[in-house]
Amino acid sequence: MESSSVDAEIATATAAIVARLKPLEGPLLPILHEVQEAFGHVPEQSLPVIAEGLNLSRAEVHGVVSFYHDYRQAPAGQHVIKICRAEACQSMGGDELAERLLGLLGLGWHETSGDGLVTVEPVYCLGLCACAPAVMVNGEVIGRFDAAGVDEMAKAVRA
Repeated sequence: MESSSVDAEIATATAAIVARLKPLEGPLLPILHEVQEAFGHVPEQSLPVIAEGLNLSRAEVHGVVSFYHDYRQAPAGQHVIKICRAEACQSMGGDELAERLLGLLGLGWHETSGDGLVTVEPVYCLGLCACAPAVMVNGEVIGRFDAAGVDEMAKAVRA
């Protein structure tokens, strides 16, 4: 499919989402969530459509997308690993476990592996402080994450 055809499809789908959700009070975040749900990320081509529909500047929309960690500007991998970076998890060795996992996967924060299998993202609380350190893998929260879990996870997401 040609790039202009894809751009047109993204713009059309985004415009439909904007039209449906624009009547909400504070519609920008719900619109961005739906766009990300539709495309797996918030495509650059969606920003001017959202901006125009809400009478905002493109910079304002981009600012919101880039500020909130839940919005992706590129598609995520098949497996999304979110590692808690909050104080409780840090105090229980979370930083060391995170560095170990990133090293085993050969990735940095917010990166997706070249094969599209894994994305690693920092989060700043998963609400599992009593069971720190915590991670979330494909939406499932795991507490008391340890070195053995790191090794097992690195293997599992690469299979």
